[in-house]
Amino acid sequence: MTPRECLQATINHRQGDKVCVDMGATAVTGISASSLSRLRRHVLGEDHYRVKVFEPYQMLGEVDDQLLQALRIDVVGLFGRQTMFGFEIAGWKPFELFDGTHVMVPGGFNVTADENGDLLMYPQGDTTAAPSGRMPKGGYYFDAISRQTPIDENKLDPADNCEEFGLLTDEQINELADRAEDLSTRTDYGIIVSLPGAGLGDIAMVPGLPLKHPKGIRDVQEWYISTAIRADYVHKVFARQTEIAVKNIERLAKALGDRVQAAFVCGTDFGTQRAPFISPTTYRQLYSPYYKRINAAIHKNTNWKTFKHSCGSIYELIGLMIEDGFDILNPVQCSAANMDPKTLKAEFGKDIVFWGGGVDTQQTLPFGTPEEVYNEVRSRIEVFNDGGGFVFNTVHNIQANTPVQNILAMFRAIADSEK
Repeated sequence: MTPRECLQATINHRQGDKVCVDMGATAVTGISASSLSRLRRHVLGEDHYRVKVFEPYQMLGEVDDQLLQALRIDVVGLFGRQTMFGFEIAGWKPFELFDGTHVMVPGGFNVTADENGDLLMYPQGDTTAAPSGRMPKGGYYFDAISRQTPIDENKLDPADNCEEFGLLTDEQINELADRAEDLSTRTDYGIIVSLPGAGLGDIAMVPGLPLKHPKGIRDVQEWYISTAIRADYVHKVFARQTEIAVKNIERLAKALGDRVQAAFVCGTDFGTQRAPFISPTTYRQLYSPYYKRINAAIHKNTNWKTFKHSCGSIYELIGLMIEDGFDILNPVQCSAANMDPKTLKAEFGKDIVFWGGGVDTQQTLPFGTPEEVYNEVRSRIEVFNDGGGFVFNTVHNIQANTPVQNILAMFRAIADSEK
């Protein structure tokens, strides 16, 4: 099978001739630029090669064609041209990370250091605006800075919380279509498109990182409180956001067609390590109506499979996600409560594709031995890939302090699973 055929079979619950592998096709299945730089040097040499940071919020590196082929990765991503901070992924320039790694960053990646040595990032790359992100000195990625203005309950406008979500321009649609055409004709990779604006209540989006003057409810804690005490307001935000998302989906469906096999819809997290932090009843009332409409629009207009990301213990919600029309679950955090791989595969494996869960990124991959990594990967593939319906990826992004020998052990286990 070609990589694209492998992905197509996998997401349709058919057994491929190899396990389908993703590393870097989405902003939640990627790898830190630092770890990627070390991995690439080990696999391909080229000591002076600088990895491109295509997602500066999490400081994720772009996996280039040469490494994709060397590691036999099957899936690539189709992204918009703007970063989480609102500047374009273009105009590359050199930058040195705290750990000494030399990378390339977009031209709008303009940072300053505060009195503690923390790096401050600015919306749209404009250093005259208030910073919207902070990387602690010695850190690996950015945290959002709360810029919540005083809330006047009588003046809350749902449109304020949708300011960053808008209809795609013809230019943006055409650019995505051109890149999809290039990927589908020049390569044989499977393709997943990251849909703009469909992440309902995604806490990474709530602070309004690309906005110079965010309005509405923008503080993380205040947003979570609002889902309980301002549910009517949140419903209006979601309804407005869904209207925009559906219109964009209908246009993207015509422009991209069958060049794309899957669509990243939403990255909102619903689980903690020990339990969901939303009840099934609240999930059904607050999220399901909008998820159903978004998924229905995708399934009506395309053959794409829909991808839902949620960390943590979400066993109680998976059935509801399936009812809402989601086809794919990520990252499959098996270390969380009630997320046993065998149980998940037995109960939900016929109805949803597991994209992730291949190895634990909290303990095993960063802190285990290569042998422990190898054994866990072999075990997870044996369970999840039985009968198809499994795209191998780690449990969320590979972090910056991950030993390269452990990453190599992971890929060795993937290769050995095919023998």
